[in-house]
Order: sequence, then structure tokens, then C-alpha cells
Amino acid sequence: MQITPEDARSATLSTRQVQGSPSVMGRVLDSDIWYSFTRSWITMLAALITLVLILSAVFAHQIAPNDPFNLESLSLLDGSKPPFWSADGEWRFPLGTDQQGRCVLSSILFGMRISLIVGFLGVLLAASIGITLGLVAGYLGGTVDSVIMRVADVQLTFPAILIALLIDGTMRALVGTARSEVLVFWVLVVSIGLSFWVQYARTVRGSTMVERNKEYVQAARLIGLGNVTILFRHVLPNVVGPVLVIATINMALAIITEATLSFLGVGLPPTEPSLGTLIRLGNEFLFSGEWWVVIFPGLTLAILVLAINLLGDWLRDALNPKLR
Repeated sequence: MQITPEDARSATLSTRQVQGSPSVMGRVLDSDIWYSFTRSWITMLAALITLVLILSAVFAHQIAPNDPFNLESLSLLDGSKPPFWSADGEWRFPLGTDQQGRCVLSSILFGMRISLIVGFLGVLLAASIGITLGLVAGYLGGTVDSVIMRVADVQLTFPAILIALLIDGTMRALVGTARSEVLVFWVLVVSIGLSFWVQYARTVRGSTMVERNKEYVQAARLIGLGNVTILFRHVLPNVVGPVLVIATINMALAIITEATLSFLGVGLPPTEPSLGTLIRLGNEFLFSGEWWVVIFPGLTLAILVLAINLLGDWLRDALNPKLR
């Protein structure tokens, strides 16, 4: 019996109806990004390390052997103890203690949580500012585009650390030296956010200039949609790909920036230390032989930043259509 094209098409449609549409997990497992991820053991290792460190920071209260910020549980008699494998070490302080008797491992877990939160919120603020300004500049063009891009060009001439120090110094002049820990936290977030928005703005602007001349944007204009609706509902989903890559890489840069500011003494106070604060405090006792106080926080910071950078490099290659 001869099968006509119409019969074949009907059979195909019937098969699809029986099987149903693939699930979200099925589409993910069949995607090129997942294929690229599973073919790189370095990327999988970086993802595993990043996940373990993030979960360790999130569940620090459950994982940490001690609470380093509970003054009632601290004892100066436990100060300056070496790691557990040393002759004077104790198992209840796996990585040793600092001068105040705080467990180094517990301090790293709690400090890493603060560094991750500051970095994430700083990147979120930078992305929000940069994406909004990039969409407006690329869509409207003209004088608006020129003004936004000239401001971006001026900011690119200053290092991110210098901008962050300038913002922190301004806040110190306005508020004074008696600042609360909450205020210092948000000053760090704003400093990082205002330091990294330019990359998002320039990238989104270039993509928006391409998208604004396409047919779906013209159709949206014809049916009477406003510019805000067109930008955030139709244009934004088509330009968000490169933004994910920038955000991943900037996450590592934001953590380093926060650690640098804290190391310079303009970060969070010692009572609520981040990784940068722990490194600064440990550096003061490095030459006295208490190497573990600075080595382990520094090693944690290096591993975290390296793992996030490796994920950012992989994501950049995975989303590049020329490399597929």
C-alpha cells in the first residue's frame, strides 16, 4: 500500500498528540547549553564548588561548629589556637581560632554569606540601572543616547574601587563616622552597583539598536503599545542573553570589590565580618605565626571567585552562536 504525504503528516500529528509536548526538564536536557555543560568537566566541577560554597553560606547556622558572633560563647582562653592537625589544635575548632577565640571555619561560613549577599545585591542594582539606561539609549537614540553614553564614557575612566571609595567617603561626610552596620552594608551595595552599570548599559544599548528596527517592534507600535511596554515586554527578552554572561562575571568582580573595600577598612565592622574583613584582621597577626587566620579566608575567596569566573567563561561560550 502506498503512503501519501497527507497520511504521513497525519500520522506525525497523531504521534505528537499522544506523546504530548516535552516538559521543561526535557527541553533543558535536550538543549545545546546542557550538552555543552555536560561535556566540560571543569565547568561541572566549578558549578559543584560554587553550589557547595553557596549552600554552606546559606546554612551557616546549621553547619558552623560555633557562632563566631555570639559574645557569650566566646572565650579569650580559646584564642590563637592552630588547626586541629597541629599539636595544640582541637577538633571543635577545625581551622583554628583568632585572637578573640572565634572559630575560623565558622567565621568563614558567616563571612562568605555576607560577601555573597553584598555581591549579589550589587550586581542586581548594577544590572537594573544598566539595562534600563541601555534600553532607553538604544531605543530613543539622539540626544538621550548621547548623554547616557557620554556619562558612561566618563565613568569608564575611573576604576571601580575609586568610585566605590568616593561613594563611601561621601556617605561618611553626610552621616558621620558613627554609622550603623545596616547603613554600611547598603553603602557597599550602592558602591558596587554604581561601579558596574556601564557594561550592562553599553551591551544592552547595542542589542536594542538592532532590535528596534525589527518587525515585531514595528507591529507593537502599530497596535498602539507604549514605549515602556515595548521595551520591557518585547525588547528586553531578546537582549537578556549577553546580560546573563556579564552578570555572572561581574558577580566575581563584585565579591572581589567588596573584599578589597573591607580589606581597606571601609567595609563592614569586625563584629559582622565578610571575607575581606577576615583577611584584613588575619593580616595583622600574620607575622606572629598565626597564618591560619588569613590563609583560609583568602583561599576560600580565591576558590569562590575562580569557580564563578569559570562558570561565566563557559556561559559566554555556550551562548555564542558562532561556537555552536
